[in-house]
Amino acid sequence: MSTPKRRLLEEANQQTTLASPAKIRRAEIGTQSRALASEESSAGEYEEPEIEGMYLDTVNRANLDFDFEQICSVSLSTNNVYSCLVCGKYYQGRGKQSHAYFHSINEDHHVFINLHTLKVYVLPDNYEVRDRSLNDIKAVIRPEFSPAQVRSLDRSCEQSRDLNGRRYLPGFVGLNKIKCNDYINVVVQALAHVPPIRDTLLLLPDIEKQTPLVQRLAGLLRRMWHPKLFKAHISPHELVQEILTRSKRRFGLDLPGDAFDLLTWLLNTLHIDLGGSKKRNSSIVYRAFQGEILATTQPIEDTKSRKHQQDPIEMDAHKSSVKVLKMSFLTLSLDLPPKPLFADDDNDDENGKRSAIPQVALVSLLQRYNGSTISEWRGEAKKYQLTKLPKYIICHVKRFSKSEFSVEKNPTVVNFPIRNVPFGELLPKSPDLASEQDSNTTYNLISNICHDGQPEQRQNTSATSDEGILAESHYLIYVHHKANDKWYKIRDLQVEHIMPQMIFLSDTFVQIWERNDANKGST
Repeated sequence: MSTPKRRLLEEANQQTTLASPAKIRRAEIGTQSRALASEESSAGEYEEPEIEGMYLDTVNRANLDFDFEQICSVSLSTNNVYSCLVCGKYYQGRGKQSHAYFHSINEDHHVFINLHTLKVYVLPDNYEVRDRSLNDIKAVIRPEFSPAQVRSLDRSCEQSRDLNGRRYLPGFVGLNKIKCNDYINVVVQALAHVPPIRDTLLLLPDIEKQTPLVQRLAGLLRRMWHPKLFKAHISPHELVQEILTRSKRRFGLDLPGDAFDLLTWLLNTLHIDLGGSKKRNSSIVYRAFQGEILATTQPIEDTKSRKHQQDPIEMDAHKSSVKVLKMSFLTLSLDLPPKPLFADDDNDDENGKRSAIPQVALVSLLQRYNGSTISEWRGEAKKYQLTKLPKYIICHVKRFSKSEFSVEKNPTVVNFPIRNVPFGELLPKSPDLASEQDSNTTYNLISNICHDGQPEQRQNTSATSDEGILAESHYLIYVHHKANDKWYKIRDLQVEHIMPQMIFLSDTFVQIWERNDANKGST
């Protein structure tokens, strides 16, 4: 047995000694007296005043924090865990030899709640308390939503107050930064504002039968949207631990991670956990994000000859080496222009200082999927044609290039409108390839994950690691609230209302766009 765990068990054994025989005897006498009074009351010989409310005035909601793993603070067991509603600590069991029992005697703390059944007991008397004044605590532990409440989330902009009187907007609450989990926080915030994903997790029935990952994510989203929190911020500790375990430590807290890598892994894992298959629309993930694309490839040596190396590549459709493949996608990757090696003279001001960094329009980057733009990759010429657009489009701006020892960031600024981006113009014009969607289909931006800071050289890092060491850097997210048509900047615990123009001040990394008719009727 490891030394830390042995020490904790020794402390548990000491609690038995600390509970003096007199204290234990008084507790037993109290239990026996209450049992006798109950018998006399049932026989009509004795009327006892209502005592179920005893000790409820000792409940201290300011000490309660249910964001962390439900594990006994003494035995480290996850079975039959109770929370002391006076000090907030977790203990196992409620029997006479349990840690909760000794805690009630030693510390004179008497009210405990079972974190699984949500039943409240008074110890050491060991009787259940049914009091409506405790419903707010049960709701914080396990928030529940009705379909009507979920439908109103994007319509209401009413603020709530925590125990300290701090105002917060449900759904727009900060997440604690435990260590290097800012990349996890922004992904959670992004998914919490995609209506189909959010609504499914908020209304998911029989959540105890779901996988641990679905339980942790659904529980976190339910607390984020809960209008009666005890504190206006939440710790994603349980979800982070489950991601670390489920991904086999591919994602963790010790090193900064890649938000896009986590997002793609999480979407595919949720798709499987929610009963998805390879079939289209087999899960809420596919129904929200899955689109279709036509990929055409040809070896470079079979393409049409070019007079100059700079000339654009043209495929030779008459050769049999042309391959056409219909594929599904959840995300669209956008390649930035190469980072310039030298400053352009045209970008220098009158003092000789560089006045601007490279800029590119989002519409220009999207031309990669118009069916005519050909690129070269690994000895092949490729072109992509969007054939079906999903309700929600995830765009990934490829900013980081990773090598064996370093990570480089492309600082190019991406310019984009936040409303009515014409993704429909990328659909094919020929009737045989065109989908049922209108070419005038437009999308609005609902969230924008950005990255601030610069990457740092790797030092003593394994070459097999696919995660960039992004020291002195940070992820943040801009989220749109439909009810008040305002934008909010969320950076871990910091939540602030901003002007839409400020969205472009950070380096955009992942964007989620919503089709204009995707949520029609719900706003």
